[in-house]
Amino acid sequence: MKYKKRIADKILQKRLSAKGAVLIEGAKWCGKTTTAKQIAGSTLYMQNPREKKQNLLMADLDPAVLLEGPIPRLIDEWQIAPVLWDAVRFEVDQRDSFGQFILTGSSVPINLDGNSHTGTGRISKMLMRPMSLYESGESNGTVSLADLFTSGYDIASKNQLDIYDIAFLTCRGGWPKATDQTESVALQQAFDYYDVVVASDISRADGINKNPERVKRLMRSYSRNLASQTKLSNIKKDMKTNDLDTLDIQTIDSYINALKRIFVIEDLPAWNPNLRSKAAIRTSDTRYFVDPSIGIAALGMGPTDLIHDLNTFGLYFESMCVRDLRIFSESLDGTLYHYRDGDGLECDAVIHLRNGQYGLVEIKLGGQTLVNEGAENLIRLKNKIDTAKMSEPSFMMVLAGTEPFAYKRDDGIYVVPLGCLKD
Repeated sequence: MKYKKRIADKILQKRLSAKGAVLIEGAKWCGKTTTAKQIAGSTLYMQNPREKKQNLLMADLDPAVLLEGPIPRLIDEWQIAPVLWDAVRFEVDQRDSFGQFILTGSSVPINLDGNSHTGTGRISKMLMRPMSLYESGESNGTVSLADLFTSGYDIASKNQLDIYDIAFLTCRGGWPKATDQTESVALQQAFDYYDVVVASDISRADGINKNPERVKRLMRSYSRNLASQTKLSNIKKDMKTNDLDTLDIQTIDSYINALKRIFVIEDLPAWNPNLRSKAAIRTSDTRYFVDPSIGIAALGMGPTDLIHDLNTFGLYFESMCVRDLRIFSESLDGTLYHYRDGDGLECDAVIHLRNGQYGLVEIKLGGQTLVNEGAENLIRLKNKIDTAKMSEPSFMMVLAGTEPFAYKRDDGIYVVPLGCLKD
């Protein structure tokens, strides 16, 4: 399969040029190893069945031996031998040079020694996600998010994706191996991923065996509460309907944390701007999977199901947009947030750059009524922001699914189909 360029490529190059080692974390199957191999000078596969026992033995005896090889040296799934963390950090210190190692891992190790060094100053961390529509080739990339931060930017382009395309891509997800397959094979990838998480990966996350049926119930409940700030108590109530065993908040929380450790769940933090009013800003995270296809697989749905349930479709389209905006934001040295206050005003996404610039984004599946509603929300939020204490938004955008064109409205708000957006 021909390698499709990833936005993470340039982020990895940038990090390697400024640090001795880079750790690439992210969900299984999102392409971490393949991306790292594009620039690796040599590779150590810690989970190679023919060498795994020897690798683990050598990690205990003399881990420095495993670090020998042309640079940058890629150590894949390093976390199965956590001692390698300190070994890499020490070797970086000894060599005193940038670009020495790339580490990849699909889970956060639970058994790092309490005395292990954080790696600050030596090892840079980056998070990799499944592909955005631009990376997988479905977005034509005619509208640049970076250019939207430039005042006066005009846009005019055509969206090539229809409602079925959007439904299919939401269900397929951004898994690299799914992007060049027939429709049935492509859709199967998310179900296979979900099955592996339920059967084994979640238990390996923290070394504690978990009831697969309870994991399924949790993931279905999370799926039903997607794009909301639902409390754990509500998730508990939803799960307990079919759970005859004792179920407490602590258990649910431990399951959710395990899913976060293996990068299945990635909630969106709240944005806290300076406001003119005294409206209380809600600080709860918004619940999302790292890819919308995971939640859809948990519910056993497909593209046709989404089209027949536009409310659910809208929530999962929002999830896909959040995935892509996270990827694009990080390439611009930015972070993605959501906004909600005590007056009931919400903003689906806020892109905040390191230099202080920010953009406001409302996400709507499509239709002029919904686009107008999103634009009105954006203007209400803009009017609440205290511009004496912080700058005005660099842009406001309604990110849409089925709108036929990308354009700038008379009120200055951009309407951009996801099928036109790039970083």
